[in-house]
Amino acid sequence: MTIGQRNVIKSFEVEGLKLNVKSFKIPNAFNSFVYKYIRPSKAKRSFEYANKLIDCDISTPFPIAYIENTSVFGLKTSYYISKHIDYDFEFRALIHNPQFPERVKILQQFAAFTFKLHDNNIDFLDHSPGNTLITKDDTGYSFFLIDLNRMRFKPMTFNNRMHNFRRLWLSKTMVKTLSEAYAQLYNTSYQETYDLMLKHSRAFQLKINSKKLRRSGRKMQFKK
Repeated sequence: MTIGQRNVIKSFEVEGLKLNVKSFKIPNAFNSFVYKYIRPSKAKRSFEYANKLIDCDISTPFPIAYIENTSVFGLKTSYYISKHIDYDFEFRALIHNPQFPERVKILQQFAAFTFKLHDNNIDFLDHSPGNTLITKDDTGYSFFLIDLNRMRFKPMTFNNRMHNFRRLWLSKTMVKTLSEAYAQLYNTSYQETYDLMLKHSRAFQLKINSKKLRRSGRKMQFKK
């Protein structure tokens, strides 16, 4: 599977264990030097961040290893290996299907999952619809983060927390459900939570859509 013409993920079975191997795009000369001598590669960050998540009891496909092939000039190729999980759906399914079974319940549990992420001082910069895998069992829903190489570790202010929801492409109905659940956990008012989450969400959607809308000449509409 190719992701955005940049990265490739392939699955392999080794002695009965199914693994996912993510191959990162070969960096340009500058980044090649940076990833060897200055900053950890995306593969190394993915592996280290996965272990940090697990230490905080936050689910992600179990990290197995990372591989870097280098020369004296810098990083050439890199790979991140994790255990495959059989998930039921991605978070994006809740966006595309307003009638998704138990949608409100899932969103409430997702708000608690994200609250736990924030309370552990984790700012997941790629907190987007395709980067949360969801499984269901008799006890409820479980959430697994993927595409881990962009994170910051810092105390999360209220504004930071609401800003972190912006990439999820939320409708107003979804913002309402998430805000109600998150406000109870954070001990703040629903209205304040709703207003700030909606503000950041709409600003992000406007930013992403603006070029397409200018080219097409269509009037922008937000989901209700």
